[in-house]
Amino acid sequence: MDYRTLDPATEELIQIYPIHGWDETRTAFEKARTAFGSWKNSSLEERKKLILQLAAKLRERKHRYGAVITLEMGKPIGQAEIEIDKCARGCDYYADGAEEALKAQTIATDAAKSYVRYDPLGVILGIMPWNFPFWQVLRFSIPALMAGNVVVLKHAPNVPRCALEIEALFREVGFPEGVFQSLFLSNETVERVIGSGWIHGVSLTGSDRAGSAVAQIAGKNLIKTVLELGGSDPFIIFDDADLEATVPVAVKSRMLNAGQSCIAAKRFLVSSKIYDRFREKLMEAVKALQVGDPKSAGTDIGPLAREDLLANLERQMKKSKLQGACAILEGGRLPGKGYYYRPAILENVTEGMVAFEQEIFGPVASLIRFEKEDEAVRLANETCYGLGASLWTRDTAKAEGIAREIEAGSVFINGMVKSDPRLPFGGVKRSGYGRELSAMGIHEFVNVKTVWINK
Repeated sequence: MDYRTLDPATEELIQIYPIHGWDETRTAFEKARTAFGSWKNSSLEERKKLILQLAAKLRERKHRYGAVITLEMGKPIGQAEIEIDKCARGCDYYADGAEEALKAQTIATDAAKSYVRYDPLGVILGIMPWNFPFWQVLRFSIPALMAGNVVVLKHAPNVPRCALEIEALFREVGFPEGVFQSLFLSNETVERVIGSGWIHGVSLTGSDRAGSAVAQIAGKNLIKTVLELGGSDPFIIFDDADLEATVPVAVKSRMLNAGQSCIAAKRFLVSSKIYDRFREKLMEAVKALQVGDPKSAGTDIGPLAREDLLANLERQMKKSKLQGACAILEGGRLPGKGYYYRPAILENVTEGMVAFEQEIFGPVASLIRFEKEDEAVRLANETCYGLGASLWTRDTAKAEGIAREIEAGSVFINGMVKSDPRLPFGGVKRSGYGRELSAMGIHEFVNVKTVWINK
């Protein structure tokens, strides 16, 4: 196994990076442990200053970092630069909000004084994916660092330059040595690290299969974990929805990042009363999307990130059609170089089909009719996942009632599911557990310590 920069738009291999051996890995974690000894005693003002400098550099180098994202995983350049902007906003949020989130909470008891304080745990291992290669790293690391922890990053093997750029940025703005490190690790080394006694928490964003494997090892070693895993998010359109407002968001929610997002809308549950109208408007909008060179400003959909992802998408589409799904917009692999897949729309999708049951990680929308509201809720929940859901209706009071019945970590009413630093983010069922972002995110990797003082 090695880490490699391979341009998914051209299939050109740019560079190969060797993985770190066990001795190098041990040295890095020893360095992290030493760094924690001083970092945990640094002031919030010191940490805030560094985080704000990080945000400033992200904004200053938006084009540079966006280009690295585009090169390594094929995200259209405009979307890549928006990702960098979002990272900077996340830094701003925790720089401003960490003090309040970490402030000791006084509790009235029979003691003379009793309170709860939040102390850092230690070394946190982050196992991060490729689809938002800057945002997901900053999303987990910034709150952990502001709480006084130190971080070791194990990034996805197809985005090594992103990992190195992020590590270099932390060093450049003045974070002490060992506070943030990036390592190129094999899966076998990750298993050994989790069982080594060197770490105090693991944050993983990835597939439910990867999450299950990490949770098993971490559980055996009593290591705290936060898992943000896959999704098969429902996008429910009731008969009173404003289709002029709904359709553009439906397209963006499904096709952004070539559909390679855990919180992308994947199953469109549409009231039979407006199904035909929605179907036609969706087809028209999807046909207008530009598939092509991700370095071009006019591109809406770039290539998928890897050849194996493209091959798996083709298998899922083939199986779904054999099961009875119908492609009203055929889509498919484009000829020539690059891992391009033209957007597709499936209808007649029913329970039990691959397109209904599995996470489709690509630009494919699945349409499903429903007759009554309770049927829509049942279909929305008929999945092993529970990450996000969106509801579209003019009756927001009705939607709030339905939101209580939806099994998901987030429900957005008349809006696209997205992560926001101000709000907790995470899922239920096989979409994982724990929360990132908001005050809840910073509390995941702290010791919630009760202090009780006798009269």
